[in-house]
Amino acid sequence: MTSQTTVEKAPREPEDNAGPAPVKGLRGHPWLTLFAVAIGVMMVALDGTIVAIANPAIQRDLGASLADVQWITNGYLLALAVALITAGKLGDRFGHRQTFLIGIAGFALASGAIGLSSEISLVILFRVLQGLFGALLMPAALGLLRATFPAEKLNMAIGIWGMVIGASTAGGPIVGGLLVEHVSWQSVFFINVPVGVVALLFGLVILKDHRAANAPRSFDIPGIVLLSGAMFALIWGIIKAGESWGWGDGRTWAWLAAAIALFITFGLWENRVKEPLVPLGMFRSVPLTAGVVLMTLMAFAFMGGLFFVTFFLQGVHGLSPVDSGLHLLPLTAMMIVSSPVAGLLITKFGPRVPLVGGMVCTATAMFGMTTLSESTGTFAMSLWFALLGCGLAPVMVGATEVIVGNAPMELSGVAGGLQQAAMQVGGALGTAVLGAVMSSKVSAEFADNWAGAGLPGAPDPKLEEAAEFGMVPADALAKAPGMTPDVIDRIGGVIHDTFMSGMGLAFTVAGVVAVIAAFVATLTKRGENAEAGAGVGHI
Repeated sequence: MTSQTTVEKAPREPEDNAGPAPVKGLRGHPWLTLFAVAIGVMMVALDGTIVAIANPAIQRDLGASLADVQWITNGYLLALAVALITAGKLGDRFGHRQTFLIGIAGFALASGAIGLSSEISLVILFRVLQGLFGALLMPAALGLLRATFPAEKLNMAIGIWGMVIGASTAGGPIVGGLLVEHVSWQSVFFINVPVGVVALLFGLVILKDHRAANAPRSFDIPGIVLLSGAMFALIWGIIKAGESWGWGDGRTWAWLAAAIALFITFGLWENRVKEPLVPLGMFRSVPLTAGVVLMTLMAFAFMGGLFFVTFFLQGVHGLSPVDSGLHLLPLTAMMIVSSPVAGLLITKFGPRVPLVGGMVCTATAMFGMTTLSESTGTFAMSLWFALLGCGLAPVMVGATEVIVGNAPMELSGVAGGLQQAAMQVGGALGTAVLGAVMSSKVSAEFADNWAGAGLPGAPDPKLEEAAEFGMVPADALAKAPGMTPDVIDRIGGVIHDTFMSGMGLAFTVAGVVAVIAAFVATLTKRGENAEAGAGVGHI
């Protein structure tokens, strides 16, 4: 098989090299464009964490099983991860304004449909639709920012964009807790309808369609099928490994092997098709490739670590969901403050130093959180959470700029899809792998801790399960025969001690991943915004 080494490019329109032309009025105004896309991005980012708070209420109200509740999250994650890159390509082909508006409208309608659902199967179905429409929306937002802002202001714009995502993600548990406690679980989804209407109206009035001269004119259908299949197999294998199968199960490795085979087949196909879905020559750019890897590693450490923080606050410290969210405010606040600052620093000094510094701060915070215990006070927790937010902000901003800024203009949607896909894969891997680390540590120590506490007999396997989440089933223990307050206290101590040991190991692994990410960050550099078609042909 022979492959082309270049792709003949159509002459570029002058505006592509000159950058965005000055605008008059509302339509196409850079900062108003940022405001318009931020509303939509906020809706999707908030939905990523707000729903977790509503899951117990959904389970009680609709009589759902544990597997059903897990699929409320997994269905959304699968649809989002599988469709992101293809959705980015749709934006490159038909215009990011159109795909953004369709994504906003579809996401809001799917949210309203979930709130009206009376069966768990319908909730899961509409969550999948939410994921598909969210996939249309997110890469389009980055494509619009890339096309609207001049190069010297793009980092600041992405900084504010990252601030919105970080604040929305971290604020989800607070908003979700308030809505579920004081309104209903349906309100968690209904809130997206008015927000979506506002975002749609602003988008219709403000957003301007930008299309590069070399935008793709055809679709690589086999490439879409192969990449979608590969992403599905990868995310499915990761989800099932963390959910029920475990990492030693042959089914897990069969799905991961299928993912690898499909990715290889996808690469071979992309190397020969005239207009590939993802031009592999993009990855000749070392900074772009490093940005994708960095985003994956950052999401691994952040999402995997945050998963345990919520159980630590609610299980070990006995906080309500709302109080848990309030304890995470230092993380949220630092991301809000640091993201625009990171944009300014990256504009002035380039992304490398802020990215390395951000991952060093993230690693330090992860290692610091290994010291958390049942007696840790709010002030000490807040210091580590604040340091984590301070470290994550420049990485969220800088890695995004590196990926999008080093991609050609006509592939800005694909680059945005890569950025979001890297986050989804990294987050899924972090939650699953660190969950497996926690599970193995609990299995290794629980029986010894049980005996060390002077408790008789062999521990109930359900209590070992509880130790993986730090949650003491006090009501169930109180009803068990032969239980006294002293015995219940000792069992609670065993559960908490074992959980803290497992969480400490998980945070150590997350810290090591963050250190590796800091070395990867040394390979990044500012987006060149050079001749957009250069080096993106076949290899």
